[in-house]
Amino acid sequence: MAADPRLFTPGPLTTSPTVKEATLHDLGSRDQRFIDTVRRIRARLVELCGADPAEYAAIPVQGSGTFGVEAVVGSVLPPGGKLLTVENGVYGARIAQIAGVLRIPVERLVGPEHLPVDAARVAAALAADPGITHVAVVHSETTTGLVNPLPPVAAAVRAQGRSLIVDAMSSFGGLPLDLRALGADFVVSSPNKCLQGLPGFAFVIGRRSVLAASRGQARSLSLDLPAQLEGLEASGQFRFTPPVQALLALDRALDELDAEGGIPARAARYRQNHQTLVEGMSRLGFRTFLAPEHQGPIITSFHYPAHPRFRFQDFYERLGRRGFVIYPGKLSQADCFRIGTIGHLFPADVQALVAAIAAVLGELEIPVPLERA
Repeated sequence: MAADPRLFTPGPLTTSPTVKEATLHDLGSRDQRFIDTVRRIRARLVELCGADPAEYAAIPVQGSGTFGVEAVVGSVLPPGGKLLTVENGVYGARIAQIAGVLRIPVERLVGPEHLPVDAARVAAALAADPGITHVAVVHSETTTGLVNPLPPVAAAVRAQGRSLIVDAMSSFGGLPLDLRALGADFVVSSPNKCLQGLPGFAFVIGRRSVLAASRGQARSLSLDLPAQLEGLEASGQFRFTPPVQALLALDRALDELDAEGGIPARAARYRQNHQTLVEGMSRLGFRTFLAPEHQGPIITSFHYPAHPRFRFQDFYERLGRRGFVIYPGKLSQADCFRIGTIGHLFPADVQALVAAIAAVLGELEIPVPLERA
């Protein structure tokens, strides 16, 4: 069997052999061992973000990370409620799209893709519209790799007495996130990002009191978040078929996070991966899209080379044949591709990727260092 490629993506991503091995078991969804595993995972997720388990609960939701975001928006926005989405990339825009499909009134606060969200603009928008009940913001905007400043945004929302929803899809487990200090009501993420598990479900860490007050108002049967919590609390079971193997993988991945030294140690490895990448790509002449002060260590956007022989799809496929998978761009204002530096990857893997990129540029007869556009 051919070796798996190394995935330099924001997830699904390269996982450890032992996380893969954890999935090689059949376990019934009503088996006590599985129920105990789910209970253990839920407790550990609450602990990871510094939340009080008496105040917050972790709720796994079948589906991708977007399912988790939709479960929150569709369950906790009350009739007559209104959502403010704070956007500087496609994932913030997706939350607004979810609200629109659910026929929830939404106000969009859109900023440039290369700059962090502005807490002062959030405060002004809330002051101008007392009808806004909830605010949604993305922590690590995977469109570019930019990390938004959560504390000042959260402070602005708290000062106006509104509810904050944080999309921490590509940051949870890889960047510090103190839910107790933020005072957010909901954080949404997925195991197949910085926790280095597998896709198959999302999870929501939500304030118990808000969930209890939201009973009966969900706009979906399967994405009813309070009902999902009630079922898990009552019997330890999902209401509908759970992704058993993905949960087994996350249980193992959380052990590996602990063994690595927790979130601080993992964040340090990701920063080292990112630094190795940027230094190597800079030597080849690639330019990053973001200014360094706005760039996070999760994923990095690079401008296309200004050379007539560069075609991204060809570049991508040639790297793939060498065992390296990168990510296309999603920017509206620049031609870029993206390289993730999370998952079971280390600086030596990043160095190997940079060497492969140099070799592919040689195959394409594109001289390095690249000419600046």
